[in-house]
Amino acid sequence: MTSAPGRPLRDLADVPVTALHHVGPARAAALAELGVTSIFDLLTFYPRRYLDRTRRAELASLALGEEAAVVGVVRALRARRTSHGRSLVELDATDGDESLRVVFFNQAWRERQLPVGTQVLLYGRLEDYRGRRQMTNPVVDVIVGVDGGARDPTRVGRVVALYPSSERSRLTSWEIGGYVDEALRRSGTLADPVPRALCESLGLVDRTAAFWAMHRPAALEDVEPARRRLAFDEFVRLQLALARRRRRVVAASSGVAHAVDPTDLDVAPGAPGGSLLRRFLAGHRFALTGAQRRVLGEVLADLARPSPMQRLLQGDVGSGKTMVALSALVVGVDGGRQGALLAPTEVLAEQHAASLRADLADLRVPDARVLGGERPLSIAVLTGSLGSRARVGVLAGLADGSVDIVVGTHALLQEDVRFAALGVVVIDEQHRFGVAQRAELVARGRERSDEGRDPDVLVMTATPIPRTAAMVTFGDLDRSVLDEMPAGRQPVVTRWLGAGRESEGWELVRAEVARGRRAFVVCPLVEGSDRVVAASAVSERERLAATELAGLRVGLLHGQMKPAEKEQVMGAFRDGALDVLVATVVIEVGVDVPEASVIVIEDAWRFGLAQLHQLRGRVGRAGDRGYCFLLGDAPSDEARARLTALVDSHDGFALAEIDLDLRGEGTLLGTRQRGRSDLRVASLRGDEDLLVAARDVAANLVEDGDAADQLVGELRLLVEPSEVGFLFQG
Repeated sequence: MTSAPGRPLRDLADVPVTALHHVGPARAAALAELGVTSIFDLLTFYPRRYLDRTRRAELASLALGEEAAVVGVVRALRARRTSHGRSLVELDATDGDESLRVVFFNQAWRERQLPVGTQVLLYGRLEDYRGRRQMTNPVVDVIVGVDGGARDPTRVGRVVALYPSSERSRLTSWEIGGYVDEALRRSGTLADPVPRALCESLGLVDRTAAFWAMHRPAALEDVEPARRRLAFDEFVRLQLALARRRRRVVAASSGVAHAVDPTDLDVAPGAPGGSLLRRFLAGHRFALTGAQRRVLGEVLADLARPSPMQRLLQGDVGSGKTMVALSALVVGVDGGRQGALLAPTEVLAEQHAASLRADLADLRVPDARVLGGERPLSIAVLTGSLGSRARVGVLAGLADGSVDIVVGTHALLQEDVRFAALGVVVIDEQHRFGVAQRAELVARGRERSDEGRDPDVLVMTATPIPRTAAMVTFGDLDRSVLDEMPAGRQPVVTRWLGAGRESEGWELVRAEVARGRRAFVVCPLVEGSDRVVAASAVSERERLAATELAGLRVGLLHGQMKPAEKEQVMGAFRDGALDVLVATVVIEVGVDVPEASVIVIEDAWRFGLAQLHQLRGRVGRAGDRGYCFLLGDAPSDEARARLTALVDSHDGFALAEIDLDLRGEGTLLGTRQRGRSDLRVASLRGDEDLLVAARDVAANLVEDGDAADQLVGELRLLVEPSEVGFLFQG
């Protein structure tokens, strides 16, 4: 592929806005307030909306509330001050058949601009004021002045772009538009890294035409084709960067080809032994679901290859991701290597370790260093709160290979952690770590293993991610989706109880506890706050124990407690020594107490939709009916939409799409999770076809050095400086 000749877009980043006429130091400073310092910035500072002043209407045909352009002559004009001291200019305009009152507030200069006899084009919304038709502060084009001189026809009655501005910048949209006009003219033809034939096959206009139509459309119909082309460029840049990063990782990798047998997935519970994986699956209580079998087939195929696995495992709450992850770890151990499971919290790490010890209790591995030549599969925990003596023992076991699987938090990333032969890494709840930490763990996997091989990596998340967002955020990973729930898992009954209905939730909590079940109560804060009116876990635990839940054993769990205290409380709740656990979102992911059947979420509107869905997944995990109660009145339309969506749907992937609509796409690359979007005109929801096409184009362009370098150079200009290191690290 070759790109069309012309000026590379990235070269315009070296041209300051002061190269434009009439942009001196003051105007340059004002543009800098808007993030515009170069011609590149100016061309990618897109309009926020457009005024279609080509749509002219006769006054007689214009309905109230309608927005349109009308041509008339000024017949009368009055200027005065209001009682509040604001300037007010009123004029009467007529098109010959009907008249219209036009009012300008705080625009005293209109008196000089629009004397009686001036022919004007007025664009605005028709209103009714005291029985008379009126426009307030319309956009004005002078067509013929009072002296009879006609104005520049190119600035009259056209589609006008309106640009974002701020009070601090003191720049009008008209001024910005003038600078853009000059920048477009003087930039000339822009180099197009996407070949013309490919653009034509995708129905896309060329890049230069796209920038002109985006900023200076001849008609409103020209804007959407221009936006689609520029959106395609945004997607191609992102996909190309991810493809290049993955290519570099693969080229520099030295992985392990694990010995696997796909027929192990056909084993039934209780079947006789064979490989470690076969014995593990046979010893499990439940047969694999169809989705688990399909995804495990994908994982085993990765493990059998010499290049290291880089796979994202997505699955809704309760879909059986842990079984898949354990299977991958077991395959690594069966080949004489070690596994590591990285968890976001100590509570979750301890729980994972307890589950692994229970699930893998009957498995034994060969070891020539012990009598009999084999020993039980060894599982260790490494967290920040681990005592120094215990920590030394775990580190020694990892270094000499006597620890087969280690479960840990960020403590696994510390410098003194070394493995004898690290084979498989599982990262649980990827969104809690950030992409940079995943990259760090993967990059350092080889140097921390004495074997000197790159580990296979499985990134696991129970937070459903829309397909389009996953293609961008995790575009360097293969993707597997568990889209089937285990047999017998019932949807959690979800109800939103507004003010005055809370007692319904507390009554069911008492009823479920009487049946031997347990309940969570989730609060948004740890301690009360004078600035935020929200339930705090500490005070709410005391209140509930004395009122609605009096007589029940009510415990407390929050992130500010010491690790030993957290584990003690969780242990008491698991064992049934506590009936109700009042907690913060520390229980959001991974906490598995099969007897928990009710969760009450206070001030539920303060939580995000994905977070609410995760919290709901903490109950009903043993096959019995679970209940989720959302308390509190929502103060905004968005909050009401979140709570209504959760009540109406149990599909995490459908909720993720709704969440994407409600929250916006945010920043898709780097470590920031919220903020401005890296996509300026592209939409993950509306432009999925462009994203799919961009992924295919990027895969081909990665082989074309010139075009790829041009696009990656542009990408460096569009992401935050702090994110360049993450995106382009090897």
